[in-house]
Amino acid sequence: MPASDALAAISLQGAAVRLGRQTVWAGVDLSVGAGQFVAILGPNGAGKTTLVKAILGLQPLAEGSVSVFGRRVRRGNDEIGYLPQRRHFDLDLRIRRTDLVWLGLDGNRWGFPIPLASRLGGGADRRVRKAVAMVGAELYAGRPVGELSGGEQQRLLIAQALVTGARILLLDEPMESLDLNNQQAISSLIQGICREHGVTVLTVAHDVNPLLPYLDMVVYIARGQVLSGPPEEVIRTETLSRLYGTPIEVLRTRDDRLVVVGQQDPVSYHHPGPQR
Repeated sequence: MPASDALAAISLQGAAVRLGRQTVWAGVDLSVGAGQFVAILGPNGAGKTTLVKAILGLQPLAEGSVSVFGRRVRRGNDEIGYLPQRRHFDLDLRIRRTDLVWLGLDGNRWGFPIPLASRLGGGADRRVRKAVAMVGAELYAGRPVGELSGGEQQRLLIAQALVTGARILLLDEPMESLDLNNQQAISSLIQGICREHGVTVLTVAHDVNPLLPYLDMVVYIARGQVLSGPPEEVIRTETLSRLYGTPIEVLRTRDDRLVVVGQQDPVSYHHPGPQR
């Protein structure tokens, strides 16, 4: 169930974004509760990243409002951690995993050793260790980042986004370039962060298959409209047909995969619920 506005981690009311004369989306009412794991879905160019930017305070609204924990959004809010599309690290990059997480506190030192004096502040060091523990990355403490697997690197990047004490994480395609096992492991990790620490996570996703068993809510954007709700309520033939304004069919394959057909960019889903 969507959170009430009083309890919402993120709330949009009558929100609209226009770029020049083009309306990206309009009339958006969205309420996301604390500790929910949410996927933002839709075809390319629908406005998924625009929604993320609006929550970050980077994209002004043409109409309506957007708030975080009941307060108007603003740039540089430490309560929001943002992880852009996955970065790739060269094999010869010698920065250690703790240094990478430290950059979440002091990003202007990218590419340079972080002075020992800055590590002796006590409180900041505890924040780094806590963030590393939250993502289960303690075992590869001293290894250079360039030598870690894609899944291990992604855990550290999530820790970097959490280290400021963020209560909301916005992730842009965090599963990109990861194999299926790592996609599922990262999805499970994120769900654990939501459940155990009350962090709200919104992730932009192209392939939602690895996410579906862990999600509380989906936000589907298409044709300037936004639908939100539990996956079993949104990923349905009649719901998506109404959203796209054209017949969309949700089919179930023999391996229990849901396939959405009839749209410009077909997307398939694993979905445990009954076919609607």
